[in-house]
Parts: sequence; C-alpha cells; structure tokens
Amino acid sequence: MTDAEIDEFLRQRETGVLSLARTDDPYAIPISYGYDDAEQVFYMRLVSTPESEKREFLESSPAARLVIYDEADSTYRSVIASGTLEDIPPAELTPDQIAQYGEAKRPLFEIWAQGKQDLDIELYQLDPESLSGRRTEVDRAE
Repeated sequence: MTDAEIDEFLRQRETGVLSLARTDDPYAIPISYGYDDAEQVFYMRLVSTPESEKREFLESSPAARLVIYDEADSTYRSVIASGTLEDIPPAELTPDQIAQYGEAKRPLFEIWAQGKQDLDIELYQLDPESLSGRRTEVDRAE
C-alpha cells in the first residue's frame, strides 16, 4: 500500500490490536485509536487497574506494535505500526492532540467491572518508527 492508501485506511478505522513486548514476554490487547495523518501518529486512551498486567507492561516502556486489519470480499488489508509508546500527561496536551484522543472512541468505561474511580486512564501516543501496509487479493474460486 502507498502512504496515501495507508492514511486513508487508518482514517476509516478506529480499532486495532496493540502488542507490547519486554524481553521475551508478549502482551496484546484490542484498542481504539485516533490517527493524525499529517504527522502519522496514533493516539490512544488505555484503561487499566493499578494491579493489572497491562499496567505492568506500560510501566516498563515496552516495544509496541499496532496492527489494524480488515477483510472485505476477496481483499485483505493490514497496516502495522512499530515503535515505542509515549505517555502524554493531560496537562501537556495540545488542542490537536485532544481532538485525536476524541477519535479514540473506545473503550467505553461502562464495560469494566470496576467503578470508574478504580480505573487508571492514561493517554499515549505511538509515533511509529516504521509504518507499512499490505493488500492481498484472494481468489476464492480455488
């Protein structure tokens, strides 16, 4: 996929799978994201509890890979962004960043068993060191 095709694909979607790794220990979660195509940066709200495995990974500055994919008829498309997540303190947010976090529509906090007061909600950005896309056509007649 070209850069323009990647940007269009990412603008049309809102969810993906975020994989985090530290040493030989992987962790993957579905997430929602906002995407700034001018800067090619992803924005996400990550919700966890203080004792969660997700929190342990986030605090370790893990390597990150975000995979966004879809299937339509005989076409499979995917984009992979790799880099390091950066924690963004709310007081340092720019108006443009706030708008991108608004695009990260999920998670809906009501799906958590804990009350909102028991959840850690942190803002992150992924400014990928690499961003690539692939489109594959499958002949279903075979």
